[in-house]
Amino acid sequence: MPGADRPTPSQRLRAVQRVKRNRDFHAAREHGRRADCGAFLLVWHARPAPDSAAPARAGVVASKAALGNAVQRNRAKRRLREIFRKHQHAVPAGHDLVLTARPALLRLPFAEVEKNFLAACRKLGPATPPHA
Repeated sequence: MPGADRPTPSQRLRAVQRVKRNRDFHAAREHGRRADCGAFLLVWHARPAPDSAAPARAGVVASKAALGNAVQRNRAKRRLREIFRKHQHAVPAGHDLVLTARPALLRLPFAEVEKNFLAACRKLGPATPPHA
């Protein structure tokens, strides 16, 4: 059946769930809090009042200095985006996350990186229940 393995709409990572603007990355880094997750660095920032009810957003960074060639950087970014997509319900609404990949991200098993992400999300505060 074509398209049977596609994520359900509630699990899809939509455009409104991505940090895209430089000023949003900058605001998260300047005013946000950090959690060292070993394989990646998680920085989170609560958005101001008008956007506080909007869904959580994530931005992914993978530098050439840390990871090397484009294949490795893209693989790292895909892993981090997938972890956020699968566990977006664990992030409180109105928060921006910036996930910065480190070289260990490509060496560790996916399940271990997921576990680190969930542990860091517990520090963010109460999350929204998963959508059915």
